[in-house]
Amino acid sequence: MITQELSDAEVAAAAARAAAAVVRGLQGRELARIDKGGGDFATTADLAAERAVLDVLRAARPDDAVLGEESGRQGPAEAGRQWLVDPLCGTLNYAVGNKLVAVNVALRGGAAAVADPFGGEAGEVFHTDGTRAWGPDGGPLVPTPATRIVDVNLDPPFPGAPGFRAVDLLAHPGFAAAFRPRVVSTSLALAWVAAGKRAAYVTDGGDLTGSVHFAAGIALCRAAGCVVTGVDGAPLEPGTARGLVAAADAATHALLMDLIRSGPKGTR
Repeated sequence: MITQELSDAEVAAAAARAAAAVVRGLQGRELARIDKGGGDFATTADLAAERAVLDVLRAARPDDAVLGEESGRQGPAEAGRQWLVDPLCGTLNYAVGNKLVAVNVALRGGAAAVADPFGGEAGEVFHTDGTRAWGPDGGPLVPTPATRIVDVNLDPPFPGAPGFRAVDLLAHPGFAAAFRPRVVSTSLALAWVAAGKRAAYVTDGGDLTGSVHFAAGIALCRAAGCVVTGVDGAPLEPGTARGLVAAADAATHALLMDLIRSGPKGTR
């Protein structure tokens, strides 16, 4: 039973874990699709997973508001706190049987959790209280660039073009010399940066600080000690942020910024 005595970090983790169980349980079944326009869609698994998150939040934090990807804004209009919920990040992956997905639950400006429904035997949950960050084993998250793997998001829209294009970064000879690219198409990659499974994550975009897709991963990376900025190298400030670069350390971040600024042939 979820109670109001839990900390915000414990609530976030419990909500993410509940949704991950739903996602795992529905994997492989025939799912109805709900068209959202522009080629985007949700499935009945997205809806069921979001309901699981909402059940936890309503029980533990009934006075808080919620912004869910599928259900929109809910809760008291005068609430001073808001939870950001992405119940299944990587819907297209999931719909075709690819298990690279995540559940994202974040209290705006505070605690957060990211669940990998298919990590380990019963899923994995990464969580933070906004200051410290922990992995599935309860130990602190320790980012490292040792893998040299950089995940680059290639999903549209591309508001940074032509100033920034992810394909240009991938085409840069300096990128191939320093890193190994991956494209998993889910913000689970941000949790992997915080956990040392990725050296960095790069995505185009506008202000992602309040995004249901990215808020939890950003919170994890910040709490773990990663270097987190926009694709222009500027701090992630609400209202002005542009895209996202989350790197395990300062050296990796500096090299990525050099590559982004110089363009695919190093001549920009």
